[in-house]
Amino acid sequence: MSKNLRSYLRCLFLLSCLAYGPVRASSPATEESAAVTFQESFDTGTKPDYPAASAALATGNWTLTNAALGSSDADHKTGTQSVRLQQNGKLTMEFFLPTGASTITVQHAIYGTDASSSWELWAQSEACNCNKWTKVGNTVFTTSPTLQVVSFTANIPGHVKFEIRKTSGGAARLNIDDFAVTEYGVVQPSVDNDNLALGNPSGATTDLNSYNNYLLTKPQFVIGYNRDQGKPNWVSWHLDITNRGSIDRQDDFRNDTSLPAGWYQVQNTSYSNTGFDRGHNCPSADRTSTLEDNSATFLMTNMMPQTGDNNQGPWAALESYTRTFLPSNEVYVICGSYGVGGGAGGLITSIDQGRVTVPKRTWKVIVILPVGDNDVARISATTRVIAVDMPNTTGIRETNWGTFRTSVDAIEEATGYDLLSKLPLEVQAALESKVDAGPAL
Repeated sequence: MSKNLRSYLRCLFLLSCLAYGPVRASSPATEESAAVTFQESFDTGTKPDYPAASAALATGNWTLTNAALGSSDADHKTGTQSVRLQQNGKLTMEFFLPTGASTITVQHAIYGTDASSSWELWAQSEACNCNKWTKVGNTVFTTSPTLQVVSFTANIPGHVKFEIRKTSGGAARLNIDDFAVTEYGVVQPSVDNDNLALGNPSGATTDLNSYNNYLLTKPQFVIGYNRDQGKPNWVSWHLDITNRGSIDRQDDFRNDTSLPAGWYQVQNTSYSNTGFDRGHNCPSADRTSTLEDNSATFLMTNMMPQTGDNNQGPWAALESYTRTFLPSNEVYVICGSYGVGGGAGGLITSIDQGRVTVPKRTWKVIVILPVGDNDVARISATTRVIAVDMPNTTGIRETNWGTFRTSVDAIEEATGYDLLSKLPLEVQAALESKVDAGPAL
């Protein structure tokens, strides 16, 4: 999420509070009974052609631009119709939802056997009174002819409406179906000790066509994997004292046989004689409570090529510092790498006969909070967040990790990811713009 987006949504939050009164506090007794889920199935109404026009649907009028209501066998749908977008088509509400939006879910699929498409969800708040649209969440890539469900976290109070925009252009067409919104303030399920509690940074999925943004879920951590780069885009995990024990480091580096059939599996020898460490994303020392947990950290899908000066220097020091917050605190960590070219002078772009990309930078975001339940709800604008962005080069072994501190905003700008996306937007806005100034031990 860009800094401008967060700033704008924060403004919307404050304006809506002024316009519509204080935001209601959530309580299970009142909110569940008051919960209203808006849903449009697109099964009513008629619009068989693409020119921009208004269509009267069950929930109200929607403008379809470069879009039609399709009922053919090639239109993938759950009922009788779905929306079919072509070129840079749009699907726009002509009305505001009166109770805001907590989460939004949308079903999507490619039309017929067309090529993949990308699309985005945008929101407009009536409180702004400026007709400005703001992007919500990540760009979505539709690659499957089977309807998939994508969820967006908005947390926008007051009157709001939405627009779906096909962004890929071209001849490929896209089906959209079953648009649902949960009102703002509805109690969400407790999220606690979940490795992906803070969000899916890249919108990774288990769709086999999403081979460079593939979701690998392990009990010990979650990976956004990049097949063509032979390494993670990112890894996310939760850490508390229960993850620490007396199990020795297993050092059983090995290929990950859980990858889809036909994908290259990086081997334990793939980094041999390259000058790069098999650098853990989720470190071995974060998983020492059971042999199985520690062994999982040595899967090559958890590794990235790191210089020894990066991996054994400031990177290792930050890993150790993170564990000093236990046992009175628990920690969420998301880390990864980006760019191409590391080592001395950044000249080495790949290893293993080009099957593993050497990254230019390594990054990490650490969120620290006292031990407790319902973790996501307890993260506030004052929670300590440490973000670092380190060069994957030589000559930094003795450099304090604090030298490389940056903001989450800056990492998002560099990677294109949406970090901490499960937090309320106003909390994201406060936390992601800061550069940590705490101890760097």
